[in-house]
Amino acid sequence: MNNPIVVRASGSGGGGARDLAETLASMVADIPLPHAGRSDRPDDAGRSIARRAAKQAALLSGSLALPPGPLGLVTVLPDLYLIWRTQRQMVSDLFGVHGRDGELTRSHMLYCLFRHAASHVLRDVAVRSGQRFVVRQLSAGAVSTALGAIGVSVSQRIAGTAAGRWIPLAGAAAVGAYAYWDTMQVAATATRLLSSAEPD
Repeated sequence: MNNPIVVRASGSGGGGARDLAETLASMVADIPLPHAGRSDRPDDAGRSIARRAAKQAALLSGSLALPPGPLGLVTVLPDLYLIWRTQRQMVSDLFGVHGRDGELTRSHMLYCLFRHAASHVLRDVAVRSGQRFVVRQLSAGAVSTALGAIGVSVSQRIAGTAAGRWIPLAGAAAVGAYAYWDTMQVAATATRLLSSAEPD
């Protein structure tokens, strides 16, 4: 798969939130097949998948944050891209162990990946129906609008993340810890969604 965020990160650096929105659009549109099949114990399997993905994200992010100064700044966007790919696969796997991978859409993916980081944008995507959450399937225009707003939020986050690149070891540890936490939040959102949608 083409890696647009790495290309842009190594290029002129222009475009900002719009480039991020385009990259995010490709991330949520391309839903990977699950690496895990339906489990008789989906909660246990899901916790294992979440911890493994969070550790992988932390390792990736912490390693990319090791180069100090300007060199470290070049790794910020590839770092985000790789974390999102890890989280996207995790969401697919979580749906897989619940036997619901056929239901996973770009609206589900968008909601799971960014609900905790951009709740003001996605608060109306999942609506409660009785004891369950139902994810509304967004039109192409609505997805584009949401991705644009998320791109702005992510751009603001990048400014804070970039600061850690100037403190080599401590910064890398902090960036890795955040990636772990962020991935666990994505897993928690997906798990809540799946648990609320389990058949009676």
